Amino acid sequence: MSGTTIPPLALSVEHLGVTLAGRDGPLPVLEDVSFGVPAGRTLALIGESGCGKSMAALALMGLLPEGLRCDTGAIRLLGEDLAVAPPARLRALRGSTLSMIFQEPMTALNPVFTVGEQIAETLRLHQGLDAAAARAGALEMLRKVEIPAAAQRLDAYPHQLSGGMRQRVMIAIALACRPRLLIADEPTTALDVTVQAQIFDLLKTLQRETGTAILLISHDLHAVADIADEVAVLYAGTCVETGPASRVLAAPEHPYTRALLACSPRLRLGAAAAGPAPDLLEVPGMVPPLGQRGPGCRFAPRCELAGADCNHPPPLRPAGAGRAAACWRVGDTTLEAVA
Repeated sequence: MSGTTIPPLALSVEHLGVTLAGRDGPLPVLEDVSFGVPAGRTLALIGESGCGKSMAALALMGLLPEGLRCDTGAIRLLGEDLAVAPPARLRALRGSTLSMIFQEPMTALNPVFTVGEQIAETLRLHQGLDAAAARAGALEMLRKVEIPAAAQRLDAYPHQLSGGMRQRVMIAIALACRPRLLIADEPTTALDVTVQAQIFDLLKTLQRETGTAILLISHDLHAVADIADEVAVLYAGTCVETGPASRVLAAPEHPYTRALLACSPRLRLGAAAAGPAPDLLEVPGMVPPLGQRGPGCRFAPRCELAGADCNHPPPLRPAGAGRAAACWRVGDTTLEAVA
């Protein structure tokens, strides 16, 4: 919005590269990925499965699976580069300054400990609270995430709670120490629509109270339109478009972003919602797997606008109004004609 002051960045990802050790050498998983999340704001990472969204989140957390490593770029959290931080420092940051909500709480929560114990453990570890104070803090967090009958639920085990309640417990654990950055990786997977809306409303409310920056990974473009301030679109391990969520979702610059929106129910964004919703479309082909990504534009084999110049990788370049897109057709009237 014009005249709005942008807060300082809580997270700055600069030219991040992640590779997988292969028999014939390292395979690029993420290449030259850059984005930033201001304090108290939400940035959504969007893209098809296999585009690198969750891998980016694991890189930020220092939790990459064996065989993968960050080999280029910087991950600056409040100015500190996590890409070169030693494991002990990352362990100290995780759960305190940096937290993550994983996709499936039933596998992320420990089945043999009560939910109260699991929240209290975070408070004991990172804030040095004794058992009584940590339990009181756990109860307060259950109330903050609007768990009904919180005092009784404190001694419940994960299997005794519904999916929506388990996700609220995960949020309570993630926010117990008031982190500066929260990564939410598909936080409403397998939840019904009503519960999804409640979870996203809860995240927005808690963000207003704490000033936490949120990195949201989601396939739900309706939720992205509702909760995100900024968007970064990933395709085959590269960032193809960034910018304010309202502008990117209303009038995307990159053909891939346009294709994503064409495959989704129409987003009801102001005047863009006028008129009957068009038929849903399908993007032909699939995301190229590792080892089969060509040297040029990754999206070119699926793009109806591809030309000879797309044999060279397009840089992420300014597209006006705080936006950037990695496409040789940015500003081309041909691109506008197929919107």
